[in-house]
Amino acid sequence: MTLDEVLLYVIVGCIIAAAVGAGVGYMLRKRIAEARIGSAEEKARQIGEEAKKMLDNASREAETLKKETIVQTREEIHKLREDVEQENKQRRDELQKYEQRLVQKENNLDWRSGNLEQRESQLDKKENQVKVQKEKLNGLYEQQQKKLEEISQLSSDQARDMILSRVDEELTHEKAVRIRSAVEEAKNTADTKAREIIASAIQRNAADTVSETTVSVVSLPNEEMKGRIIGREGRNIRAIETLTGVDLIIDDTPEAVILSCFDPIRREVARLALESLVKDGRIHPARIEEVVAKTKKDVDKAIREAGEQAVMECGIRGMNPELVKILGRLKYRTSYGQNVLQHCIDTSYFAGIMAGEVGANVELAKRAGLLHDIGKAVDREQEGTHVELGVELAQKYHEPPEVINAIASHHGDTEPTCVESVLVAAADAMSAARPGARRETLENYIKRLTKLEDIAKSFPGVDSCYAIQAGRELRVIVKPEKVSEDQATILSHDISRRIEKELQYPGQVKVVVIRETRATDFAK
Repeated sequence: MTLDEVLLYVIVGCIIAAAVGAGVGYMLRKRIAEARIGSAEEKARQIGEEAKKMLDNASREAETLKKETIVQTREEIHKLREDVEQENKQRRDELQKYEQRLVQKENNLDWRSGNLEQRESQLDKKENQVKVQKEKLNGLYEQQQKKLEEISQLSSDQARDMILSRVDEELTHEKAVRIRSAVEEAKNTADTKAREIIASAIQRNAADTVSETTVSVVSLPNEEMKGRIIGREGRNIRAIETLTGVDLIIDDTPEAVILSCFDPIRREVARLALESLVKDGRIHPARIEEVVAKTKKDVDKAIREAGEQAVMECGIRGMNPELVKILGRLKYRTSYGQNVLQHCIDTSYFAGIMAGEVGANVELAKRAGLLHDIGKAVDREQEGTHVELGVELAQKYHEPPEVINAIASHHGDTEPTCVESVLVAAADAMSAARPGARRETLENYIKRLTKLEDIAKSFPGVDSCYAIQAGRELRVIVKPEKVSEDQATILSHDISRRIEKELQYPGQVKVVVIRETRATDFAK
């Protein structure tokens, strides 16, 4: 046999073995599948039987649950029905009670309406009777009036004018008498006590009067110093004016330089700096800048110390340090020539004394008196009156409401709400109005005197008037044929009230009305 034939037999054998193996495998898989199908059908049959049993059990349980639910539902329905019946019964009872009340109210209303009708009928009868009587009285009044006119030979208008004129005369006399008695009573009671309190306060205070203006004068050792202050091409004087904000006036005044500025603190800084430069002798822009800076620090320190000294002198505790520093600025502020810081100290002192006399809060009155013009420390830098600025500062630094009210009301801009505010206003007037405390310009002085005389001349019956004693007394001469004695008393009162409303003045103005009657005859 050849190799090819052997290979052919081997291949054929392999193919036959593969075919036999495939057939055997197929038969095995078929039998395995049939066995699995049989077991699956058996399991399916068992599951179906179990499911049937479970359905039977579930149906039986559902039936039982249904019956139980029906029973419970019936019980609940029965219970709800009983509750509803009980509630309806209660409502029926309440409705019956309301019906009974309504019936009773209706009966009461019927009874009242009957009484009202009876009263209305009675009132109608009385009104008719009153009308009849009124008509009779009117007729009698007209008859009496006619008879009176016939007897007196005067018409009703003439009689009315006559009676009114007599009543007016009587009232004028009574008015004058009452004014005199009221004035006397006020003088005998309030005026005496007020004078004692004010006199005691003034006697216990001894304050210097400081008069300052808007200029300061710096003395020079010689005339040569003026040229050194001016400097080459005016550089020194420009540096001083720029750094201090003050105008330097160098004129023919011998050995003196005038500093002009409305801000007193700037003027004080310039004065001290210039005095230091003159004393040192070295005057040039760099030295000027150095001295001015040092002087500003010294003035700030002096301001703080002045505020602390004022607070300590018045015995006030717990004041904000910034407010104390602002208070110290008043050392360089004047009002009508009076130093404002000293004025505040005096006001605090006066207010404290009077508060002690009348039983008010002494510490609160002194605190309000010291701070009443605090707004003047910043009124050159901020807009607004010194009263408004003072109120803002007091509110900012959490001062008590009584102090704020005293600041707001010490010039009458706001109504005082406590006795301390009234005392501060009185103490302010005492400090400002005492002789020599303040200066008044000639122009304002003449205007005030002229206004006093014009007010008096505006009243009827005034012949002439004269303001004397620097405007503290007004003498009014009246025409005796036009102004009676009683009318003169009323006239002085009216002029005083008019002056109080229209003028501002220190102290008080005495109004004297002079009425003179002269009888003249000639012996022949």
